[in-house]
Amino acid sequence: MEKVILTWSGGKDSAMALYELMKEGKHEVVALLTTVTCGYERVSMHGVRRALLERQADSLGLALDEISLTPRATDLEFQERMREKLERYLAQGVRRVAFGDIFLEDLRRYREENLSRAGMEGVFPLWKRDTAELAKAFIGLGFKAVITCVDSQALAEVFVGREFDERFLSQLPPKVDPCGENGEFHSFVYDGPIFRKKVSFVRGDIVLRDERFFFCDLIPEPEWEDLRKPAGGDRR
Repeated sequence: MEKVILTWSGGKDSAMALYELMKEGKHEVVALLTTVTCGYERVSMHGVRRALLERQADSLGLALDEISLTPRATDLEFQERMREKLERYLAQGVRRVAFGDIFLEDLRRYREENLSRAGMEGVFPLWKRDTAELAKAFIGLGFKAVITCVDSQALAEVFVGREFDERFLSQLPPKVDPCGENGEFHSFVYDGPIFRKKVSFVRGDIVLRDERFFFCDLIPEPEWEDLRKPAGGDRR
């Protein structure tokens, strides 16, 4: 099997891409590659805490590799950090990078051009799948996900923090892609057929960032238990 790294957001498209790679059996996924914003310690755009991504990777039995970006990182910074990371993998004999992209031609072209400069190739397990069918397949397979971020220009605040399920899909406005491929919403997958155990969390505050994006904070349960203890520890 050919070795591949999978770009990883922790969301449903990443999880489905991993599922397809495992099912196909032609590639060995050697690592999940994610971007984390320095200072916030959260995955870029999705707003999920690093601790949850680490537990996710542990449940999947895969290594999690990070690219650290400064807040409001430019595309140049991203490309430089990515190039440095890819060069290390190339030196280890890894020549392919997988993505969960579905139909955005410009994005695929951008990725393939960057990979070509690094001497690598892209793999797109979900490419051109019907997004309505893909969303239903995700649910039908037993995956569980929660909506962590919505773009207020596409969806109302009430959609953030909800389960990604049939009810959620049925209530989406007609112009919103069922997989959020245009950036309408993002998610965090916490259970499913490729997980060894459920990633437990509780929902925290919902906040508005940049006067546009609603984020629902997901708190790993042990941290939640610590937050509920009185200051100074247990005084029983």
